[in-house]
Amino acid sequence: MSVSPDRNLHAPAADETGAKMPRHVAFIMDGNGRWATARGLPRTEGHRQGLAALRKVIRHAGRVGIETITIYSFSSENWNRPQAEVSFLMGLLRRFVQRDLSELHEANVRIRIIGGRSDLEPGILALLNEAEDLTRHNTGLNLVVAFNYGARSEIVRAAQELAEKVQAGEMQPADITEDAITAALDTSGLPDPDLIIRTSGEMRLSNFLLWQAAYSEFYFCDLYWPDFDEAAFDKALSCFCSRERRYGGLDAKAN
Repeated sequence: MSVSPDRNLHAPAADETGAKMPRHVAFIMDGNGRWATARGLPRTEGHRQGLAALRKVIRHAGRVGIETITIYSFSSENWNRPQAEVSFLMGLLRRFVQRDLSELHEANVRIRIIGGRSDLEPGILALLNEAEDLTRHNTGLNLVVAFNYGARSEIVRAAQELAEKVQAGEMQPADITEDAITAALDTSGLPDPDLIIRTSGEMRLSNFLLWQAAYSEFYFCDLYWPDFDEAAFDKALSCFCSRERRYGGLDAKAN
């Protein structure tokens, strides 16, 4: 993957003009199947090329100093896809761990998995745990992998956890604040995404980071994910840098 281990991946990010870039960028990597279909190829080839695009994105995030990237790798709804496609995607996951994990570890990248784990097949769960355990103490780029992930399910699990604490007398209902819910989510300890990028021309969140995206900026592009490269990433970052983020307040220039 060639993410340079000598790069300080936790450095503040800014573009060539000094504009502040996002700390956390999340990706909805859409369009692998359509990319393949448009070329008369099997959908599996689209997923294979999509993995190659992901490698480019991780490298580039490290180069420009982004602290965290989150990728929507496999949603809880994706299990409903044809069994052959699901099996291929699980094979890609295995190959990613086998081929890329050691390089990511050497590059000081920390991998974190979000999503439900209670019903995962033991072999898949072992792969996810291996990736997290090996890189747990790394201090560079955070690579957050949303696997078997659905935002509504995540919020339900957080609510159940807090309800159990209330039932056990460990907290009161009034203690269930925004901060308490945030701390109970899979993304606890991570900054909310500043920028969410979705490829393939679709303009929806698809049950991705619903709580965390409250004040995220969105960037939609028509490229299918396998065609999303460093230049496309730079274009999205440039667009982000040009925006005024007010978090519900007024523009400082407004009267």
